[in-house]
Amino acid sequence: MHVSVVRRIIGRGLILVGLLASATLLGPFSGAAAGPHAPAKAVMRGDAERGRAVFNGKGVCHYCHGVDGHREQRPALEPDTAALIARLNPPPPDLRNPKTLRLADDGSRAHVIRGGHPGTGMFPDATMTDQDLADVVAYLAQLRSAGAGRSK
Repeated sequence: MHVSVVRRIIGRGLILVGLLASATLLGPFSGAAAGPHAPAKAVMRGDAERGRAVFNGKGVCHYCHGVDGHREQRPALEPDTAALIARLNPPPPDLRNPKTLRLADDGSRAHVIRGGHPGTGMFPDATMTDQDLADVVAYLAQLRSAGAGRSK
């Protein structure tokens, strides 16, 4: 095989790997990675109550964001874990205060939960299923709306 043909095949393979990684990272929240002519992926519907259980359980979101998003109500943690969380800069955002939140849509929230948020203590969470992720995003919407109602 000619060298230029091999290079093109390898280049296309790398693009395909990148697209597959993007589709996996974004999960159920984006059909964009599939290409412009592919049918749009159905958006998974999240259940906020199941999302609450994941947030306060296997998702360990409550370690940094507090039980049910109340930052002052963190679970009992090992001293070294608590010390690490206390040193996070910037500190984890108050998920109940929509004025302090920067992510504008559910797709962005899902992306950060799944892939992490560089420059912060938000690490990637690969333990959640796509349904868990959809449920947590629904729960985060509930926290934001509860916080918005509280500040009125």
